[in-house]
Amino acid sequence: MGILSSILGFCGFGMGTSIGLVIGYYMFVYFQPTDVKDPIIRPLVEQDTKALQRMLPEIPLWVKNPDFDRVDWLNKFIEILWPFLDKAICKTARSIAKPIIAEQIPKYKIESVDFEALTLGSLPPTFQGMKVYITDEKELIIEPALRWAGNPNVIVAAKAFGLKATVQVVDLQVFATPRITLKPLVPTFPCFAKICVSLMEKPHVDFGLKLVGADVMSIPGLYRFVQELIKDQVANMYLWPKVLEVQIMDPSKALKKPVGILSVKVVRAMKLKKKDLMGASDPYVKLKLTEEKLPAKKTTVKHKNLNPEWNEDFNMVIKDPESQALEIVVYDWEQVGKHDKMGMNVVPLKELTPDEPKELTLELLKNMDPNDPQNEKSRGQLVVELIYKPFKEDQVPEDTDDSNAVQKAPEGTPAGGGLFVILVHEAEDVEGKHHTNPYVRLLFRGEERRTKQVKKNRDPRWDEEFSFTLEEPPTNDKLHVEVISASSRMGLLHPKEILGYVDIRLADVVNNRRINEKYHLIDSKNGRIQIELQWRTS
Repeated sequence: MGILSSILGFCGFGMGTSIGLVIGYYMFVYFQPTDVKDPIIRPLVEQDTKALQRMLPEIPLWVKNPDFDRVDWLNKFIEILWPFLDKAICKTARSIAKPIIAEQIPKYKIESVDFEALTLGSLPPTFQGMKVYITDEKELIIEPALRWAGNPNVIVAAKAFGLKATVQVVDLQVFATPRITLKPLVPTFPCFAKICVSLMEKPHVDFGLKLVGADVMSIPGLYRFVQELIKDQVANMYLWPKVLEVQIMDPSKALKKPVGILSVKVVRAMKLKKKDLMGASDPYVKLKLTEEKLPAKKTTVKHKNLNPEWNEDFNMVIKDPESQALEIVVYDWEQVGKHDKMGMNVVPLKELTPDEPKELTLELLKNMDPNDPQNEKSRGQLVVELIYKPFKEDQVPEDTDDSNAVQKAPEGTPAGGGLFVILVHEAEDVEGKHHTNPYVRLLFRGEERRTKQVKKNRDPRWDEEFSFTLEEPPTNDKLHVEVISASSRMGLLHPKEILGYVDIRLADVVNNRRINEKYHLIDSKNGRIQIELQWRTS
């Protein structure tokens, strides 16, 4: 009976289990629970910022923030160069730290402190994105999102009282978003004078610290204390608006700051040659300094006169009297067509004695080639009076690396007035219906000034300067600025068209001393022009 009962029990268990599995499978397939709802499906674009960061915490900044650009090319560049950058950075760090350590250790009665090992490891930092700021100043501002989970090996050994202790830094992690400003931008390699670095938020710093083979950071409470201490100390020194400045080159040499004023008086010309068919000429004089991009100074035109007298004064800013020279060219004015060149000469500034007036009678030449036989012909003479006045120490413009600095007006400026300076920089998206050969026309107190013409360009750049010496501040005046396109050929149907204009009130210029803005052009679809205005007083 016992055996029979065991057999029947085993068969019953097997039959029951099989029947249970069949019924369970049937119910699982054909019966749906009534208390379960379908999940809500929402597109990612409908999620808020916090929800996206919770779902995708490690996505790079260029995905989360459209202001940041993707810079995978830079990460690849650093990855390839990293073995060499590692050695160069460590070598520089040793050379910088060595004199600092040598100066500090006597205060603490330490015999020596040295790097037994210094390497940044094989893992380079990466940039999750980079933001670039566009300003109207001579500077470049970037904000890279830096992440570095490296494997450096830094071992520092210190000796004191006959004992030696080593400290090793391992497993370093740094997450930071610095703001790096390169300014001022200059026409000398590497094209910027200094680097300014600030942190836009407290950095994340994590590392291991081994002392006598044991990880000190594993001590309860010490890890968080050290981490917060480093964050606070770094933030106190470099958190925006505090700045770390690294000088790259002398800005005064890079920018060639002004060192003096050259006063030029064009007195008269004698025995000029006839250029017109009617037996006369209409002479005027152009003055320009070499190594300068500023427009030339011009005298008035003396019509039908071969022995004209001007007695007109001009002031020119000197930056390098050893290498610069004054170019003087006499032209014959023509109402139609190109003005004829009557003669020229050059006066090197190094031949002038500072603060000593000098009157020169210059022979007009065809060109400055001493071997040209055409220079033997007589073309007339020009009388000029020159005096070079170097700045005194209190007159030299300071902070020439600051793009916001405004120079003082030159000596001789009216005491109650000043020098109103207009710098026409560039324009954007200017377009004519028939041609786009833009130049700028300025109207101020009835006087007209013009820039050079840039042919076939919707985004022209002029970088020309104009100045007006005023007896009083232009508080209630306006400056009228027009962008005009003139046909580069003898176009009769469409010789000229206005591409846009703007009127600028000058009260803010007098109050702020300097304004550098982009103005939307009236009667232009998208055109803008960048004008810098300065009010200089003595």
